[in-house]
Amino acid sequence: MVDKRIGNVRILGYSIAGEETAIAVPELNVAFDPGRAPAEIIPLDNLCVSHGHMDHAAGIAYYLSQRGFLGIAPGRVIIHRGLAQHVQRLMGVWADLEGHHSPGLIEGVAGGDEIALRRNLVLRIFDVVHCAGALGFAVVEKRHKLKSEFADHTGPQLVELKKKGVDIHHHIEAPLVAYCGDTAVGDFLDLPSVRNAEVLLLECTFFAAEHVSRARAGRHIHVRDLPVILRRLNNPNVVLTHLTRRTGMREAKVALRNCLSAADLERVTILMDRPPYRPRHPRGRSLGEDHKPPPA
Repeated sequence: MVDKRIGNVRILGYSIAGEETAIAVPELNVAFDPGRAPAEIIPLDNLCVSHGHMDHAAGIAYYLSQRGFLGIAPGRVIIHRGLAQHVQRLMGVWADLEGHHSPGLIEGVAGGDEIALRRNLVLRIFDVVHCAGALGFAVVEKRHKLKSEFADHTGPQLVELKKKGVDIHHHIEAPLVAYCGDTAVGDFLDLPSVRNAEVLLLECTFFAAEHVSRARAGRHIHVRDLPVILRRLNNPNVVLTHLTRRTGMREAKVALRNCLSAADLERVTILMDRPPYRPRHPRGRSLGEDHKPPPA
């Protein structure tokens, strides 16, 4: 799992097209897609599953099972209501195989629904453009600020106003993270909770010129789509997920530089782009190019 601080949000994730996608946001107690259920998602109480493809959803049963094994309270799996019944059947089969049931809440949802995560924090669900039952998710903080005309009121006075039904607060929404799962370009990009999120996790599967037809056929985003997409978005941080192994990281970064403006490059990063591995000396020192072995 890659561990990155993006803006004010810590993201732990792994996302390679057709192989595995699992993303954890520990501070928000949310995971987006279980992939094969890496250890980092197990402690998080809310697992949002974008769609039923194996590379995104295979770890659902293991996520619920491991929480029981570790003595953690049952988790909540949030998935399209058309797929929830299939997950219930899947858990029934695993109960038959293991001889016991792994508890957990399977919550079926649809685009437009909203779920409370904790006080002042909600999960907003939206439809994306991929396969049947494909969803995206936005974590939104709801903030309340006292209106200026009540700034000089005492506590008891404010209580009395509230009893009379007077709304004494401005209600502000702050989208923190939005995750689009697998998708082609769609109207969901214009949703305020998506286009204004501090961090937008957006798939961009294909980068090679000869893969445009693959992107269209599979309902995925191609790097050529990004300039138009980014003009629609206000996000200060856009994290690209779901890179195909048909394209190397170096080639993907060259393609980004060739099609994006300098301003857009500043706010775009590829989730799986990380510093190259450097082996370490047995005593803890990095093995640089000028490393010399100790004398015999």
